[in-house]
Amino acid sequence: MTSGTETRALARGLLLASHAAPAAVVTGLAAALSVALGSGAATVAVVTVAVGTGQLSVGWSNDWIDAARDTAVGRTDKPVVAGLVTARTLRTAAFAALAVCVVASLALGIAPGAVHLVAVAGAWAYNARLKATAWSWAPYALSFGLLAVFVVLAAPGPRVPAGWAVAAAALLGVGAHVANTLPDLEDDTATGVRGLPHRLGRRASGVLAPCLLMPAAGVVVLGPAGAPGPVEWAGGVLAAGLALTAGVTALTRPHSRAPFGLSMGVAVVCVALLALATADIAVVP
Repeated sequence: MTSGTETRALARGLLLASHAAPAAVVTGLAAALSVALGSGAATVAVVTVAVGTGQLSVGWSNDWIDAARDTAVGRTDKPVVAGLVTARTLRTAAFAALAVCVVASLALGIAPGAVHLVAVAGAWAYNARLKATAWSWAPYALSFGLLAVFVVLAAPGPRVPAGWAVAAAALLGVGAHVANTLPDLEDDTATGVRGLPHRLGRRASGVLAPCLLMPAAGVVVLGPAGAPGPVEWAGGVLAAGLALTAGVTALTRPHSRAPFGLSMGVAVVCVALLALATADIAVVP
């Protein structure tokens, strides 16, 4: 290959290995929530960099750590197996992104920075070991819940996140985990990865995903003080519909990645609803 061709292949490999779509959604949601909480432009920018580089480090470390397993089962959709990038390059990129994440997170203050770094550490722990155990759901609950805490602590004022908002974020995280795992259950099991969805089986996990996502939407609608208005009810119905569609799709189209995309759609709707209830999300202790 020519130098230009090699560079393009490397760039494409890094993009694919970053798990760009979910990384962009999570980063965008964190930025949107930061804006809704009244953070200034500089804070929103640093939150975006911190979350974005954290997500990049998680995506790249995932494909680096899984390179041998992906090769063993012939996952040609993975950039390492396809020859676009090496596992060593992904390892270097993951640690470089993590370094930027550490600096950006701590620039927002010790407390919010520490919270976000624990969230990122949870995701790395999932990649390194916990994904193959019955505790595979725990890093998702921890990291998504702490992401909400991080954005609130980084916002102006002595505020902390409401418990219901953290619970909703944790439920969304676990639901997304179950939905994301379903297409690869057989390949994962063949290489010794037996997380909670693998142990439950495809049918039970297909039912579990909407059973987690729908309550998350319910908490977002009913958690804020006061009675929900028409917009909140409409958002809740939309989120519940997306969650139910994710479950049905998981059962009827076993190898489809649509359930994960639908779960991200639930997250987008829930964050939009959270943005309408910022006075209830962040409270003075």
